Amino acid sequence: MVAQYRSILSIIGLICVLFPFTTNATEQDNSQIYIVHCEFPDGKRSTNNQDLESYYLSFLPATTSDSSREAPRLIYSYRNVITGFAAKLSLEDLKEMEKMEGFVSARPEGLLDLHTTHSVNFMGLNQNMGFWNDSNYGKGVIIGVIDTGIFPDHPSFSDDGMPPPPAKWKGICQFNTTKCNNKLIGARYFSYTGNDPWDENGHGTHTASTASGRFVPGANILGNANGTAMGVAPLAHVAIYKTCSAIGCFGSDILAAMDMAIEDGVDILSISLGSRSRQFYEDVIALGAFSAMERGIFVSCSAGNSGPYTFSVSNDAPWILTVGASTIDRKIKATAVLGNNQEFDGESAFQPSDFPSTLLPLIYPGSNDSDILAQYCYPSSLNNTNVMGKIVLCEAGITRAVDKGIAVKAAGGAAMIIMNPKSWANTTFAEAHVLPVTHVTYADGLKIQAYINSTTTPTATIAFKGTTIGDNRAPVVAGFSSRGPSYVSPRILKPDIIGPGVNILAAWPVSLENNTNTNSTFNMISGTSMSCPHLSGVAALLKSVHPDWSPAAIKSAIMTTADVLNLGSNLIEDETYLPADVFATGAGHVNPSKANAPGLIYDIKPSDYLPYLCGLNYTNRQIAVILQRKVNCSEVTSILEGQLNYPSFAIQVKSNSGVQVYSRTVTNVGQANSTYRVDIDSPQGLDVKVEPTTLVFSDVKQKLSYQVTFTPFAAPSTTYTQGSLRWISENHIVRSQIAAWFSDYL
Repeated sequence: MVAQYRSILSIIGLICVLFPFTTNATEQDNSQIYIVHCEFPDGKRSTNNQDLESYYLSFLPATTSDSSREAPRLIYSYRNVITGFAAKLSLEDLKEMEKMEGFVSARPEGLLDLHTTHSVNFMGLNQNMGFWNDSNYGKGVIIGVIDTGIFPDHPSFSDDGMPPPPAKWKGICQFNTTKCNNKLIGARYFSYTGNDPWDENGHGTHTASTASGRFVPGANILGNANGTAMGVAPLAHVAIYKTCSAIGCFGSDILAAMDMAIEDGVDILSISLGSRSRQFYEDVIALGAFSAMERGIFVSCSAGNSGPYTFSVSNDAPWILTVGASTIDRKIKATAVLGNNQEFDGESAFQPSDFPSTLLPLIYPGSNDSDILAQYCYPSSLNNTNVMGKIVLCEAGITRAVDKGIAVKAAGGAAMIIMNPKSWANTTFAEAHVLPVTHVTYADGLKIQAYINSTTTPTATIAFKGTTIGDNRAPVVAGFSSRGPSYVSPRILKPDIIGPGVNILAAWPVSLENNTNTNSTFNMISGTSMSCPHLSGVAALLKSVHPDWSPAAIKSAIMTTADVLNLGSNLIEDETYLPADVFATGAGHVNPSKANAPGLIYDIKPSDYLPYLCGLNYTNRQIAVILQRKVNCSEVTSILEGQLNYPSFAIQVKSNSGVQVYSRTVTNVGQANSTYRVDIDSPQGLDVKVEPTTLVFSDVKQKLSYQVTFTPFAAPSTTYTQGSLRWISENHIVRSQIAAWFSDYL
């Protein structure tokens, strides 16, 4: 039967390609998971799932008689995200597969990493008024969350007053008992993640409730940040896909989750995980996201936590919304008070009311200790340091901040001051510590170190001041937030946007006070993992109001209406409190209400990506892996990256660069009769001209094009410069950021 099916498919010319992605092989058994891609040279693909699986199985070598080798095993048969499958194979199995007709190459799968009471209001969403009310809080939209699972009993996922899911929904609930409802409409788990979708980590519960949690009054963390918790789209439906465990997130599981989410019928995919930037045909998230985008599904992904270093951004495919992280205007203050009367404001979610105001001895284990780990308060490193009854200064890094506190408390320390590394600068965290703590900035940490070195009897205390709101510096780009340019496609500006991602309060599966399961607990954590679901929720609101908008249209609306000024009406700053560049902010900070009425949008059809991919000099086979059909770039007019109809511009100027000309097409989604005039802020070293300078629309959905000419005239004093191009009408400002870098190298 299989042989017969193989002969049938060989007639239509199916060729299989295996592409790589960490291995979990033992010394005796070298088996590991491989992801297999297939392409159909004639462009036709079987729609019969059983036929596809039978063909995939035919590639697996016969069961071996060697008892030390595990038999080859099909793990997943993909139906939507890629044409192909995942299988567990040994090196010996691969050698046998290499002899089979259609086999091309193989590489092992990879391991990816996991990357609110006030944050929703900070974005300008207010109950019973404005855009939030007009969008009906995302009602009818389905958000799929790929993460560590979910704690279904949390009130953030109550279905009181929720309608049934749309008729298109095909998902299932894989909890052992009845846990799903009209809010949590689906829950699946995958190979490496256990036996049910239960969240044993907390990350998935947090991200799902950030995107779409219900209104829960009385939310707080250890009595701080009190208020009503809610997600960005509280009336949207949620489906959870558990792909991550304590080990990490395996590529085959992620592809399987995206595959099922597409089949289940989600509208939005929220993915707060990733790895380093890699070629799109090797990137499981980029592959799955392309297939999702083709089916009208919006994909929002975290940019990564490898900042503030350039080229650190991940999930950087242009069909993905790549989200960086920024602060909100709330702080949970804890002030370090030194014996010389200097005071330094920091943060902590643990705010004891009985901590003495009297000064205690202050010690820095890294001062004279030969153990380099002592400066980080690594548990074993404190053995030779007397911290009993003292406040201990610890540097951030190596171990989690909470683990430092556990080590200090175990050694008899009374309290702890955590100082940032230089790279995080002023990004501080309010965490649920086990002893009195304040987390201070790098600059303040250096001053505390200097004070310790200036006296033989340094002393300090910590004054806990509770929750404050109104920091007019916010939003500030987080020090950890990954930065562009994109390594794979540097002439597409990434990240796309920033959103709340520092000290975000959302649902949590266990009590932080006694580590027990409870139905109404919250935790405050930070990362681009937190900013991503904020944008997923915003996309759900926009989808609810504009169901006919494509994923690219929603992305454009979010980007071209983003804020570039902070609450103090100054340029958004980075972690050093200097103006942030566009490789940190992307288009700026999300403004949901403005995104609902962008005036103009830059739309991109799925077919528009073919000339772009050809322009990246990918081979036909590599592009076929992404598009799941045969392509021939020699028959396509390829384009440079900058020619893709993207809502921003990224220009590289080399020493021999001449004039660069790109065009854009905008679609009117505002008033029928409207006129837009261009306003240009040219990056230093570039002359920017736009033709025509005026766009006159007579109808809604009318499309008009313009051309931008970039002419270098002098090398600036810095490698990176930036500007903007704005189309301004009576009712709208449509902004496109311009990034320019002057280098012969990426």
